[in-house]
Amino acid sequence: MTSPLPAGSPSSSNVTLPEVAFGISADGYAVGRVGDNAFAMLPGRDGRHYLASGWRISRPLAEWRRDDFYGHSGEIADEAAFRLRVQENAEHQRECHVLGRRKIASRLPTPWGTSQGATVYAEGVECHSTAGHGGFKLSAERNRKVHTLLRVAGGFYEEDEAWAIVAITFPHLFTSFERRCAERIMKDSWPDAWETIFGTILAPGESREKDRRAFEAAHAGNWIVISAITSDQQRGFVECVATPGGRLGPGTEERRFLVPSDEYSVRRFGFVIDADRHAVYGGPSSFIGWQGRGS
Repeated sequence: MTSPLPAGSPSSSNVTLPEVAFGISADGYAVGRVGDNAFAMLPGRDGRHYLASGWRISRPLAEWRRDDFYGHSGEIADEAAFRLRVQENAEHQRECHVLGRRKIASRLPTPWGTSQGATVYAEGVECHSTAGHGGFKLSAERNRKVHTLLRVAGGFYEEDEAWAIVAITFPHLFTSFERRCAERIMKDSWPDAWETIFGTILAPGESREKDRRAFEAAHAGNWIVISAITSDQQRGFVECVATPGGRLGPGTEERRFLVPSDEYSVRRFGFVIDADRHAVYGGPSSFIGWQGRGS
């Protein structure tokens, strides 16, 4: 299962509950340790920060360095948010220990390749790892308990998003952290099923998928940018390729527009061209695929 914070390996028989420690690294970054898991608050682009993760750094926290970390677990606002995320991982590991998951050898054929091992969450609920991917395998009996709107024939649920279906079906087998992640994924990716199962209506801002549909309905007749590049020919402008409603595929009409650089930004579902202000552009292109083509 892919999760925003590494879970560690709390299923080992000799596991002790992880202690939490915070400090400042040798290069001045906030860092934290939860058992074998290591975390750092590292700078990203535009003054933002992100949660980085590492594993089994044996040196004292004050000797850690940026290149000890390799995982990226999303943006964080400030050091207070960083500490909350680290504490959240400690909570997650402690609950994993209580749940008593166990690892087994496995060579089960899966849609992602031959299993290289599995974690047993309960009878009939196994999470398999393969060379390139992984996910859950539910027994036939367990799979019948999955809501029909979400049930996958064969009982395999991949680790990127579909694991959330298993988590909301069997919440008692998952940690509080995992249940929160699963709820977010379900609302974002399967809002119709969520609303049906839980008898609720997701408001704007509560579901990425519902927000995307609303955006597409509102801008079906607008030109939406599908590709953009800083113009080499028109200083101070971004050259944009746009299509009606942001649609893609053979036969879709494409036009180029010039948008002032200080106005253009990457938007969640696409930048909407203002046909009254953003000029259609037919001049030399900075896009390799458009060089030599007409407007």
